[in-house]
Amino acid sequence: MTTELPTDAALAEEVETGTGGLRLDLTRRLAAEALGTGLLVMAVVGSGIAASRRSRGDVGLQLLENAAATTGALIGLILMFGAVSGAHFNPAVTLLDRALGTTSTRDTGLYVVAQVAGGCLGAVVANLMFELPAVELSTHDRSSAALWLSELVATVTLLLLIQGCVRTGRAAVVPFAVGAWIGGAYFFTSSTSFANPAVTVARTLSDTFAGIAPASAPAFVLVQLAAVGVAFALVRLLYPERAGPAAPPAPAADPRPTTDGTEPPRG
Repeated sequence: MTTELPTDAALAEEVETGTGGLRLDLTRRLAAEALGTGLLVMAVVGSGIAASRRSRGDVGLQLLENAAATTGALIGLILMFGAVSGAHFNPAVTLLDRALGTTSTRDTGLYVVAQVAGGCLGAVVANLMFELPAVELSTHDRSSAALWLSELVATVTLLLLIQGCVRTGRAAVVPFAVGAWIGGAYFFTSSTSFANPAVTVARTLSDTFAGIAPASAPAFVLVQLAAVGVAFALVRLLYPERAGPAAPPAPAADPRPTTDGTEPPRG
């Protein structure tokens, strides 16, 4: 039994490749993107602060706690907002969807603005929850070729994972696949897998475990945006465009003679 694969038109309503199965108006979708990205940043920054305070001196354990919290938050947030806005929470996801034709230019631009604004607000709230200044620019330098390569790998593979799941008829597993992948990528990439321009910008506002210095952020963002182009090429290579279901093949002519001895009509 074969699985019916979604057409490119159907992808416009799926989680992470479209703008939500509920087909809500733009205002509601933008609110979901801002809120979802803000909550994601709260989880990343907040768990980083908590881990550094509760597991002092053990960076490996701190990273594990940070990764576990991020994994859980991603799964929950995608389940929460997937049908509302598509649960992108990431300009790289949105830009790839635009390149693949499943979102409009207007929606793409406004989604990115909502994601960045929501992420920055999330960082402020995370700081305040732990009695820190609302905005405290990070001093955590993250600048090296190895880190940039890590961000390229992390972002490309994240985008490919999302598109691969949805384009093979497995959209329901996207929340769990994305959460698990990001949790793992915390450890197999030297950059701890930011893989998200909006989250990268927001993390400059917290001088804590998960922060990134403002001077380091532009290179991360540029690499993440470059990854969109690489991911686009890979998606088109591995998951060819589907305009619609293929027409069924014409039945083959019956070569057997009819009961009166004559040949059956052809064509």
